[in-house]
This record gives sequence, C-alpha cells and structure tokens, in this order.
Amino acid sequence: MTAVPRREAPSAEVTRHLLRYLLSGDLIAGQKIPPERRLAEILGVGRSSVREAIKSLSLLGLLDVRQGDGTYLSGSTSDLLPQVIEWGLLLGERRVQDLMEARTHLEVTVAGLAAERRTDEQIARLRELVGAMERAADDVPAYVESDISFHLTIAEASGNQVLSGLLASIQSLLRVWAMRVLQSAGETATSLAVHVPIVDAIEQRDEDAARAAMAAHMARATRRLHAAVSAATDA
Repeated sequence: MTAVPRREAPSAEVTRHLLRYLLSGDLIAGQKIPPERRLAEILGVGRSSVREAIKSLSLLGLLDVRQGDGTYLSGSTSDLLPQVIEWGLLLGERRVQDLMEARTHLEVTVAGLAAERRTDEQIARLRELVGAMERAADDVPAYVESDISFHLTIAEASGNQVLSGLLASIQSLLRVWAMRVLQSAGETATSLAVHVPIVDAIEQRDEDAARAAMAAHMARATRRLHAAVSAATDA
C-alpha cells in the first residue's frame, strides 16, 4: 500500500510563504518589514496566521520584533538561514517547539554523561567560562558567547561525538535564543546563578544532580524565551 503524503499544516504554509516573500530580494537585512495588515493582504491570509508566522521566524532568529517599533529582517539572516534549512524548521511554530524540546533532552543527557566522563581540564574550562560570564555582566553579546561555549564544553565533556555534534550544529539558534531571553530580561545575574549548580554537579561526578540542574536551567530558559517572544509579538 502506498503511503498518503501528510498535508502540510496551514500555519506551516503561511510561514513558508512569508519566508519566501522576505527573502525575495525586495527587503534587505536590517530593514523594517510591512505591518501585519499589509502582509496579510500580500499573502492572502488572515492577520492571526501572519502573527503566528512572525512568531515562528522570530524564534528562529530570522525576524527581530521590536516593541513599539515594528518587525525587522534580521541582520544575521544569511548566517542563520543554512542551519534553519538543514534542520527543516520552516514548518511553523509547532516544529520550533519540537526543537526546543529536543534541545532540552539533549542538554540534560550530555550533562549526565559529562558528570561521568569529564576531565579536570574540562572542569577548569567550565569554571573559566562561568568567570567570563560573570565579568561580562550586562554586556549581553559577550555573556552569550561565553554561555554558548559553556554548553558546548559540557557536550564535549560527555565524550559522545554524535551528541556533541548535534548541539554544535544548532549553536546559531542557541545564540539567538539566549540573546532574546537576556535582552528581554535586561540582566544576566539570574542566568549566571543557574549555571553554577551544573558545574558543581559535573565536578562532583553526580550524574543525577547534573541532569536535574540542567533540566531546571532548560525549563527556565524555555519559559523566558516564550515570554520574551510573546511580549514582543503581542505588543
């Protein structure tokens, strides 16, 4: 029996159409895009569908929603787009949620493995990165770079090259998500605080504690990301 191909969800179709319009060449990176009402007219869909598509592309870092100002085509679009395509993420908000869930399970798994397999050198590197995050304070770009290195170092410490490679392949998205959260929060101190228990558990080779600490960090980060994007798109 021949399998019947699954029809793409309407929200995914709108997201694809919006992306095609944004990358048609009429807009350049950093340029403000038309308002929702105009986009709905251009795409021939309702405004609510446009809003969902904007939220999806904002979560992917392709759009930058600025409260009270409008929505802009991200200046880093050319760098991020190949990885978005590689992961097959341009299918609407549900697929982006799936990636967030997958990232959580991946991070928790590598944290547990790192607690089992880490070296003293890797612990020293993690402590060094926590120090760098602390020194960066509210310099968000500098903080985020150290934050990404922190997570990639844990993945390396897991000793599993496949899992480490998976996390490395989405680091551009991790960077976008971290920037969204921290810029919305306006501070980094509370973010720094949740990283310390992860290092402590890995250093003590406590696999359960490492997994729990990372799970708590991921749950918090996901909640804050949703809140940041929703606040921007609902403004």
